[in-house]
Amino acid sequence: MDAFFASVEQRDDPSLRGKPIAVGFDTERGIVTTASYEARRFGVHSAQSIQIAKRLCPQLIIVPVRHHHYREVSAEVHRIFQDYTDLIEPLSIDEAFLDVTDNKRAMDMAVDIAKEIRSRIREELHLTASAGVSYNKFLAKIASDYRKPDGLCVIHPDKADAFLARLPVEDFWAVGPKTADRMHRMGIFTGAQLRDCSRQHLEKVFGKVGRVYYDFARGMDDRPVEPTWVRKSVGCERTFREDISTQAAVIIELYHITLELVQRLQKAGFEGKTLVLKVKFADFTQITRSLTQRQVLRTKEQILPLAKQLLRQVDYSFLHPVRLIGLSVTNPSSSATDRFPQWEEGYLPFEE
Repeated sequence: MDAFFASVEQRDDPSLRGKPIAVGFDTERGIVTTASYEARRFGVHSAQSIQIAKRLCPQLIIVPVRHHHYREVSAEVHRIFQDYTDLIEPLSIDEAFLDVTDNKRAMDMAVDIAKEIRSRIREELHLTASAGVSYNKFLAKIASDYRKPDGLCVIHPDKADAFLARLPVEDFWAVGPKTADRMHRMGIFTGAQLRDCSRQHLEKVFGKVGRVYYDFARGMDDRPVEPTWVRKSVGCERTFREDISTQAAVIIELYHITLELVQRLQKAGFEGKTLVLKVKFADFTQITRSLTQRQVLRTKEQILPLAKQLLRQVDYSFLHPVRLIGLSVTNPSSSATDRFPQWEEGYLPFEE
């Protein structure tokens, strides 16, 4: 889906159409969840501070987040998908892989299915979607981003090598900004240059994911579309209106975040054995610490002592104050995995 949250808001409120909007909470520490394409022209983007976004685009309209509504719209999109195939693997609330090799409409061409789905989303939901069509998940993902918004891109097997050769490495799936910067320092700027690297060298530099980069550069990806997605973690995080640096203030916030986490675990029925603490500092650097237990983590009495133990591994001070704290439980037990055959979004952020 194209700028999903923002597009839903513009659809629901005609006065917002054609205007730069950002979906998020308009507070001192608020973050842009999604920006409309009108706002993106000013440099506004997701995960950006609301305050920075407003400086970049003074006429920016901030619209509060409505997660429940977006999930309802996402379900409507998936109902359209299900008319064509049951092999649907959600990648996020607004994106999914579909295997249409053997489809319900007996259509011969995947590109025709993509066109029909996009047309139905436009006509029935009054939203736009971009689609990528290819012979594996990696190339389909690349193609889906290639002609956004409201675009359709097909990467034919005969054209894949040439397409990847000229593709910037930062556009490769699983290559983030830090990895792209590291590749640039190695003299790797395009898929062709990445393809020139041996698998051994990539694994030496990047570890196990080096094999993934080696395969992707050659258009290789044998992962099937998996219609079942199991929740891997439940978490929450809080960005503070003002940075905190005293032990008392940090412990108080940690206590409240623990209570929120326990509520979310109970609501989701999730059972995991690893607690992860995330701390982001005022300079936007961040660290994570984790502990794994033999028993499932469910209660405040189990989680809070572990959270405090992890916190003792974190150095913060007046000169190095804390901007954000997050807690999550991961490493689901086998019994929990058996009970969750449906897909769930893995991490649930919390913003005041």
